[in-house]
Amino acid sequence: MLFEERHIDLANSIRQKTLVEHLDIQFGVNADGQLTASMPVDHRTFQPMGLLHGGATAALAETLGSMGSAMLVDLATQAVVGIEVSANHLRGVREGRVTATGELLHQGRKTHVWEIRVRNEANDLCAVCRLTIMIIDQRK
Repeated sequence: MLFEERHIDLANSIRQKTLVEHLDIQFGVNADGQLTASMPVDHRTFQPMGLLHGGATAALAETLGSMGSAMLVDLATQAVVGIEVSANHLRGVREGRVTATGELLHQGRKTHVWEIRVRNEANDLCAVCRLTIMIIDQRK
C-alpha cells in the first residue's frame, strides 16, 4: 500500500495523550510512499550512557507498524495490537532524530508482519526491527 498525506494527518491526529506524543514521534511519507516515523534523540529517549535507548527504538518501531496496520483495517470494527517486537541495534545515536521506515512483509486477515529500519540523520542504519501485529475485533 502506498501511504498518502491523508494517512499522515490521521496518524498525527490520534497520537494525543499517548506515549507517541510524549516521545514526539512524528509521522510522514517518503518518496516511495512508505510510512515513516521520526523521534528525537534527547532526554526522553536516552539511556544512562547518553545513547538512544533500545526500548525507545522498539517503541518507535512498534508505533510505526501499529499505525501502518491501523491504516489498513476498518477501525470501526477492528483494532490492531502488537504481539511481538524485536530489535537488532547496530549503531549508537547520541543526538538529532532517528527515522523509521516500515515495509509490510505479510498482510493476512489476522496478522501483519512488518520489517522496520531505523536510520540516523546521516542515513546510517541504526536498527532493524521486526513487528507482528494481531488484528482483533473492536470491543463495543
